[in-house]
Amino acid sequence: KVALNGLMRNMASSSYYGRNFIIYGDAKGGDFALRSQGRGLDALYVFNHSASSNSYSGFWAQMYYCLLQVNNLLFNIEKIEEAGDGTTALSDYKGQALTARALIYFDLVRLYGKPYNMDKSSYGVPLVLTPIDAKDQPTRASVEQVYTQILADLTAAAPLLSKNITKGFLNYYANKSIHARVALTMDDYTTALAAAEEVITSGKYTLYTNANWLNSWANEFSSESIFELAMYENEANLGTASLGYYLLRLGKVTGASGWFMASDYYLARLGQDANDVRWSVMDYDESSTTRFGSCLKYVGGPAMKGDKGNIAAATNVKVIRLSEIYLIAAEAAFKLPTPDKTKAANYLNQIRKRAPGLAAATAADVTMQMIEDERSKELFAEGHRYFDMLRWNKSIEFNDDFIFPAVLITHREKIIDRTFYKAILPIPQEELDANPPIAAQQNPGY
Repeated sequence: KVALNGLMRNMASSSYYGRNFIIYGDAKGGDFALRSQGRGLDALYVFNHSASSNSYSGFWAQMYYCLLQVNNLLFNIEKIEEAGDGTTALSDYKGQALTARALIYFDLVRLYGKPYNMDKSSYGVPLVLTPIDAKDQPTRASVEQVYTQILADLTAAAPLLSKNITKGFLNYYANKSIHARVALTMDDYTTALAAAEEVITSGKYTLYTNANWLNSWANEFSSESIFELAMYENEANLGTASLGYYLLRLGKVTGASGWFMASDYYLARLGQDANDVRWSVMDYDESSTTRFGSCLKYVGGPAMKGDKGNIAAATNVKVIRLSEIYLIAAEAAFKLPTPDKTKAANYLNQIRKRAPGLAAATAADVTMQMIEDERSKELFAEGHRYFDMLRWNKSIEFNDDFIFPAVLITHREKIIDRTFYKAILPIPQEELDANPPIAAQQNPGY
């Protein structure tokens, strides 16, 4: 239990879910824009990456550090089990560790490997599944091999896990939710739909109503929260370096520097309905007193008291919400070998009704574009958009005109797609120096 507490704490690091991984998933996806450079993570937006500069090596270091903890935990649990001292509680911890390993590898392979449906035979990341010696020099497995391991861990973990909700930790339904995500990314729509529907029909979680959608951000462990990482005032709170502060406008509160805001493209999408409940978590940004491009999700909403009523920055990270699972179900149903557009429309409408001015989708008129737009609107600033655009093989257009000449873009074009070599990160120089065999496996272009 102590080891799992430590693992959850380290997954909430600024180099992982605590900030940078979430921002990575939005800054590169076209729904974010910058107002100026030099305030912090702007290299993500402008794709200014090399092995030795702005490599964001913290991703590699922190995620493999988390994997070290997982592998040590699994190794010792298995020793206890082999000695005949296993218990139900121990099995649950083992299931949580395996599920966490699957999630971490899923995140790693999407950062450093090409999309599964683009080139699964290309390099993924090193698969380290046991405690290793400091002198070991593991090399990269293929993308397909990494996904195979992810599925193996999820499958092995599921029967070990409790179906009860334990706040801040992984359970059976978190495992199924991650499985749905992974299967969707692999274009395995049958599996994605089955996993998503198991979560939806469990009755363990309920969607926020329009009336309580805003308040959900001011409350930890709300009814949609399937996996949420705790951030407390004296534990994991990043203060002015927190995810929430990076999304505030310049000077909103002391220490807020206004790194990222919504792009025109996102605001136009949200603007399909002026009464969309999701406007309630937006605030005007530094560009004007009318442009609502600042997101308040991670300071607890407009009151800015976090989700515990005291410190804005100490706001939990909602890693998996039930809303996402409905959207996975909608997309998977739409893309089945024999599409089920009735299911697709029904699942989509459960989220689409957050924009009461928009007509409900029907089996006759539901489109993939409607599902894509709804994912953007619902999951804004939650770290999904870029990975969605890559797996959809969509071109990404950046809102560079809005910020010119304050930000000069020299490391990418205004429109990119997943063939751009900087669409994935370089293996960082620190790893190349410590692990010479992997140097021959550096991502092309770097």
